[in-house]
Amino acid sequence: MEKNSSHKKDNTGLIIGVIFGSLMIVVALIIIIGGIVQNNLPDERYDPVYRRYCLPDGSGCATIEKPMIYLYPEEDTDVIVKLGEPEKITTSYPKYNNGWRVFAQKDGTLVDENTGRILYGLYWEGANFPAVQSEEGFVVKGSESAAFLEEKLAILGLNERESEEFIVYWLPKLEANNYNYIHFETNELLDEYMPINVSPKPDSVIRIAMSFKGLDEPIKVVEQELMTPVREGFTLVEWGGSEIK
Repeated sequence: MEKNSSHKKDNTGLIIGVIFGSLMIVVALIIIIGGIVQNNLPDERYDPVYRRYCLPDGSGCATIEKPMIYLYPEEDTDVIVKLGEPEKITTSYPKYNNGWRVFAQKDGTLVDENTGRILYGLYWEGANFPAVQSEEGFVVKGSESAAFLEEKLAILGLNERESEEFIVYWLPKLEANNYNYIHFETNELLDEYMPINVSPKPDSVIRIAMSFKGLDEPIKVVEQELMTPVREGFTLVEWGGSEIK
């Protein structure tokens, strides 16, 4: 009887060992397969900054609205502006056709070389922009949006004319909410999303995109630190924004 009892104990230990080993193998396989799937996602569906997936139906991403490009050369000159991923463009004015070709004047006035029309900026919108809420940003009452934007846009390098055009476009959307979560993206992410190639090359490039989400009540966030860019020489300025759904 003692031998049978000992034999049963040995079998129990062996069974437990086999079960545990099998579980470890399953866990390892899940980790390996998950890594393979992530690493093999198409680049346009995975944003490395936000670790955010942009699905084919557009969920997880937003449309970047109203980007306006301003050009301020030191001397009146012909300028060619090309967007690095034109397949993302949903609308543009003047019509984007393998780039824009304009005669840019020192005061920012542009003359479209295709139509002869006088412009103050180049307009485009694009899909699949990764507008998502992060831990950093600002929470602002809808009624205080104008004063907030006046202050922050000056810090971000916009002049009064550019700020006014930004504010009059976004203010109705922000004031419609009790509160807004607001986050500003600048050159680094925007250069990844939509590179800009300009000839001749600007000395200063200032790109700003505001992401916002309407709130019924305020939330706690870490206040975003904003840096003031250098604005000198031939300068390109761009602003746009997205609503976080």
